[in-house]
Amino acid sequence: MNTEIYRSPYEAYPFLSDGPEDLRCDFELMTDGLSSLTGLLRSKLADDELRAELLWVCELIYHMNPALRTALKVTEDERDRLIAASERLRDRCRGRCRRFVLTQGCEAACVAHVLRVGAKDLTRLLYRHIHQGHEVDTMLVDLANILSGYFFHLALYLNAAEGVDEVDFVSRNY
Repeated sequence: MNTEIYRSPYEAYPFLSDGPEDLRCDFELMTDGLSSLTGLLRSKLADDELRAELLWVCELIYHMNPALRTALKVTEDERDRLIAASERLRDRCRGRCRRFVLTQGCEAACVAHVLRVGAKDLTRLLYRHIHQGHEVDTMLVDLANILSGYFFHLALYLNAAEGVDEVDFVSRNY
């Protein structure tokens, strides 16, 4: 059995052939995807203040990107700024969501919901990495979770701004 892995001379990223148990490249690809989708969401908005904030969030996610391979270089002030942004959005759309809502609405809100889930996927990957015995800066886990909340509140806010009502989801199981 040949154990050597073919490495394409056109490989788009040097860590793509890392072993399946090594989650660092997966984390880097996921943060790259989140940043790219954040840029897409930004392109759909006219609000200059929100566009500037999303550009900052995009950059913040890229600063998270190498954290498993090197070190986390996001500051506590940046984390606190993200928390404040999430809370500001939550306050602006208070009362719009009392339960679990369907992920629908205007196009920008739907993109924000995809980003919300992507941040949860990122959190899950971090926990898998921790379960493998690796140390992970707790602020990195917090940032991934805060991003999920930020994008959730942003989705609610964007729907409100477009006059789109949230649709409650009533589970048959809970």
